Amino acid sequence: MIGYGDRARTQCEVVRLFRETHPDLPPLNQGTISEIEAQYREMGHLRKVPSKRQAVVDDDTKLNLLLALEENPITSVRQLAREY
Repeated sequence: MIGYGDRARTQCEVVRLFRETHPDLPPLNQGTISEIEAQYREMGHLRKVPSKRQAVVDDDTKLNLLLALEENPITSVRQLAREY
């Protein structure tokens, strides 16, 4: 694993060294180190990536949108979003 400090270490060693070096911070556990390592291996960095949340639209709203589009198919998406 890519370790803490000057050489590669196991996750348990990283946890122990972190706790020794930073006793004032909340302790890390091996699961946290595992998640950090997996994120680094997958993305190549540890920056936070904004989540892509989709708006939840109930069935009544979907039906109203479809009816509005059927009545006036040239209505803009922005206008529909404001109305519904």
